[in-house]
Amino acid sequence: MNRYPWWKYTILAVALVIGLLFTLPNFFGEAPAVQVSGGKATVKVDAATADRVSQVLAAGGVKADFVQFDGTSVRARFADTDTQIKAKDLIAKALNPDPADPRYIVALNLLSRSPAWLASMRALPMYLGLDLRGGVHFLMQVDMRAALKQAVDTYASDARTALREKRLRFSGITREPNGLTVGFPDNAAAEAARAVLADRLPSVQWATESAGEGSSVRLVGRLAAPAVTEIQSQALKQNIETLHKRVNELGVAEPVIQQQGADRVVVQLPGVQDTARAKDIIGRTATLQIRLVEPDTAAAAELVPTRERDGSVRQVGLKREVVATGDQLKNASATIDQDQRPAVSVRLDDVGGRAMRAATRENIGKLMAIVLYEKGKGEAISVATIQGEFGSDFQITGAFTPQETADLALLTRAGSLAAPMEIIEERTIGPSLGAENIAKGFNSVAYGFAAIAVFMCAYYLLFGVFSTVALAFNLLLLVAVLSMLQATLTLPGIAAIALTLGMAIDANVLINERVREELRNGMAPQQAIAAGYERAWGTILDSNITTLIAGVALLAFGSGPVRGFAVVHCLGILTSMFSAVVFSRGLVNLWYGRQKRLKGVSIGQVWRPDDGGAKPLAES
Repeated sequence: MNRYPWWKYTILAVALVIGLLFTLPNFFGEAPAVQVSGGKATVKVDAATADRVSQVLAAGGVKADFVQFDGTSVRARFADTDTQIKAKDLIAKALNPDPADPRYIVALNLLSRSPAWLASMRALPMYLGLDLRGGVHFLMQVDMRAALKQAVDTYASDARTALREKRLRFSGITREPNGLTVGFPDNAAAEAARAVLADRLPSVQWATESAGEGSSVRLVGRLAAPAVTEIQSQALKQNIETLHKRVNELGVAEPVIQQQGADRVVVQLPGVQDTARAKDIIGRTATLQIRLVEPDTAAAAELVPTRERDGSVRQVGLKREVVATGDQLKNASATIDQDQRPAVSVRLDDVGGRAMRAATRENIGKLMAIVLYEKGKGEAISVATIQGEFGSDFQITGAFTPQETADLALLTRAGSLAAPMEIIEERTIGPSLGAENIAKGFNSVAYGFAAIAVFMCAYYLLFGVFSTVALAFNLLLLVAVLSMLQATLTLPGIAAIALTLGMAIDANVLINERVREELRNGMAPQQAIAAGYERAWGTILDSNITTLIAGVALLAFGSGPVRGFAVVHCLGILTSMFSAVVFSRGLVNLWYGRQKRLKGVSIGQVWRPDDGGAKPLAES
């Protein structure tokens, strides 16, 4: 009756082993490390960079636990913070001989101390949030006036192109904070232009006004309220997306980058110790331009460097006119051209496509460059020959490898901030405070678990022991699942773990009381055990489903700490149902299931009306 088949015990054993393996990395802690990533768009970090870092450390007499290339950056782990800081200075000096123009980002970071054999199994520790790991918190405000100005500039360029295409005469376009003013020699030209502009720029509302000089008139265009809202919303979204790409350079595990209000962004970078470098990265202003190359460098409007395939650098002259900008870029992806060569497929919007068609039609066989500007300095990330006339869709080809085309597509897509951002609040949480929070959270869970264990063992005797072991199994599974999902643990998450322990033991209390009730009713011990588990299951399921619904609602509509609490809460409900019902039943079956003539069970005092009092049912 109370026996599990071998396959159920196998499942429980596998779950126990997996739980132990994926929980174990969380006990090793973190070690100080130095991370090296590219400081410029054209600087690559690869295995050769890792070898160079190793050589620099060896020459400086600094011992590293390891130096490895993880695909996007080089990371070196050290035994203590003093060695870490010394290593950072050595690496930065070797890789960036010109401090004013650094080619690499050398930042302090933290890495897990887990053994290599655990890491090879993808058994990694949970990410720790800002309140547990320490790090930096920024509150940034987007300059919405600059976003509107940039939109107005785009509309002015589009209006000028549209009027020239229709060969309509106009005396000039004046940009204003929330619109445009276009001058015309007479009312007939203004009315003809109004129809063209209304069709080309539907987000602008046009009105005709007298210019006050003879018969001249002007069209005054104002951005409609929905258009202003959309521009501001898109600027905020683009800035958040760009910040995500920039934060990746810092190698931050699970950064928090989210909108706050209509024009603010919260950036939390757990584990980052180098606050100045973090501010430099997230505040970087970058713009992308497509410009024609001027062969005569003496006559060029600007000279920018470009890196050849052999690593050498040469200067490229640029013409003054900008053909297209990153704001007009809709997509860029790595592909293969018709000759089976690696290429980058680029798509521009309508305005950029028309400008590109006009520029390429007149410059076939000449060079065109894609230039990325960062911190006021430009660098050509691609220089290619114009093979023919093209517009919105075209390909960039050259002597590229497949990896180089993928990198070029990524750089082209990265774009820039849609509007400038200002840091209006900055907070730093030190590692010592994070360690204190971890200790307090761990103690709260440990003391709570101990109190529950003492009560259960004292009140339910051996069944209380089974319940306590099942509760420990539940905690093990929960931590393992969080580690497998690489979830971020915060103080609210620890609170959810403590709450899960209290909720998980409820199921065992229901089962134990149900077994007691069946024993009071005179049922045989083996039958009482089976009936207790089976009849308590419906109540356990109903209560957990209703609690899970509340957790899912928090997960769907919450954000930040609330969402972190909800993740642990929902996972804890699922693991508690498995441990409280399946695992505890397995323990009971293993202990009592083999006894054919069972006279009693150790489950504490059982009141029987005909006994005249409460008596324990002792084991046979």
